[in-house]
Formats: sequence, C-alpha cells, structure tokens
Amino acid sequence: MTETSTPAPPGAPAVAVLGTGIMGAAMARNLARAGLAVTAWNRSRDKAEPLAADGVRIAGTPAEAVAAADVVLTVLYDGPATLAAMGAAAPGLRPGTLWVQSGTVGLEGFEDLAALADEHGLVLVDAPVLGTRQPAEEGKLTVLAAGPQDVREALEPVFAAVGSRTVWLDGAAASGTATRLKLVINSWVLAVTHGTAEALALAKGLGVDPSGFLDAVAGGPLDMGYLHAKAGLILGGGLTPPSFATATAEKDARLIVAAGERAGVRMDVAAAGAERFHRAVEAGHGDEDMAASYYASFDAS
Repeated sequence: MTETSTPAPPGAPAVAVLGTGIMGAAMARNLARAGLAVTAWNRSRDKAEPLAADGVRIAGTPAEAVAAADVVLTVLYDGPATLAAMGAAAPGLRPGTLWVQSGTVGLEGFEDLAALADEHGLVLVDAPVLGTRQPAEEGKLTVLAAGPQDVREALEPVFAAVGSRTVWLDGAAASGTATRLKLVINSWVLAVTHGTAEALALAKGLGVDPSGFLDAVAGGPLDMGYLHAKAGLILGGGLTPPSFATATAEKDARLIVAAGERAGVRMDVAAAGAERFHRAVEAGHGDEDMAASYYASFDAS
C-alpha cells in the first residue's frame, strides 16, 4: 500500500538518488514521502522498481536520473561504483548542482569523487550517514555533513526527510572531513560486532549458556544495547534480511585498514576483522547481517 506523501516545502529541491540498496531505497522512499520530487537509478533496475509505488520515478541511466535534479544523492556500494555512475551523469549536470555523497567510499575513493566534482563544477557535500536498515526506513539516520555554509538551507529538506539529526562538521567537503569521521565510527561498530560474535561463539564452544553471559554484563559498564541487538540476531536466527550485510562490512573494514595505513596507524583489529568477514562471506553468509561474523569462528568443514 502506498503511503500518502506530505506536500513539498516551498522551493524544495528535486532529488536524484543513485543507488537503491538497503540505504538508498529507504532514503529515496522517505524523500518522496516528504513531498520531494525524486528520481532513482540503480544498476540492477529491478531493485529500484518497487520505489515506483511510493511515487519515485525510475530512470534507466544515471544521466536520465539527474536530468532535472537540483540535488544528486549518491548511495552506492563503493568509490569505483560511485565514480562510474557520476562519471556517466556529470556531463549533463549544470555547474553548481549539489552533489550529496552518502556512500562509504574511503579516503582514496573520496578524493577521486572530489576531483570529478571539481572537473564538472559540482558542489560536493560529504555526507555519509550513521544507521542501518531500520533507522533508514524510519527516516532516523544521523547525517554527518561537511560542505559550504551557503548550501545548508537548500539541503535542509533533504536531510530532514532521511534523518533525525544532521551534524555539520568544520572543514571543507573536499578534505573528506565527514568521511574520515565515518571511518572512525565504523571501526568501532565493526569491532563491537566481532566482539559480540566471538563471545557467543566461545560460549558455544565451551558449553556456556549465552544468556548467562548477557545476564552477567546486563546493566553494568560492559553492557550496551548494540551487544543485545547483535546477539539477538545470532541467537534468534534473524540474520536476514540484513541490517548491514557481511560483504559490505568486509569492504568497509578494508577501507578502514587502508585509511590507517595512509595515516601511519596500524589497524590490527580491523585487519583481522576484515578476514573474519571474508571467511563468513566465503561460507555463504555475504548477504546476511554482519553479525554472521559468528560463523567465521567455526571450521566450515
């Protein structure tokens, strides 16, 4: 059933969303429900088609998607995918078009995107988001944004539609200020995911009731909501549909390791975590929630 959208705010921008995976689809849907004119494109068109029921126009190419856009929102898998899509779209964009880059692309990937924006006279806003499937669907993401002061008002209806909070950071978008912060936050998220997975795997191996572990830390300094959320997915067999897929988590872990190397920082836990995710992917858990790191603790044979 299609939900009724609200009237668009006066002067609300037309938005093109490139990439309709877990995050992009939810963001496009919420933008349309907020009354904005939204056109979406995805490399696999069948993943974008369901958005038509929410009033989103589906485009066959990136160039078609951005033809009438005031704002282009990219939520693609990685830097190369984003560069390819925007490379195809950018020649048809007028100089000064706002480009909101919300994928996790790493430092090198972001630099390539910034160069493309500069080449075509686009105004790049570095705006990765915090949150997974549920907050994305509920329009409750946190947007980490870096960009020119004079574009903030124009982007307010866009960010208000997809998130409950926007954190504007000091520093120019071209320096990747928000991307750098997102990598730091993701390093923590992935480490906690692995910690939860390994603790439960060890409990199984030692014959310990996992509820005893969770009860022992409950309410104390070692407790956290994230532990219970991921433990619940593992113990309850709720790894699909994923809040954040294991294959994507592996990609992000490798971006974190690469960023650390550039900064002269050894990311030993992130590097080991990337290999755990890889083993889980190889065992067939790539499309499951990243809590499937749990399965990397056991011999696949």
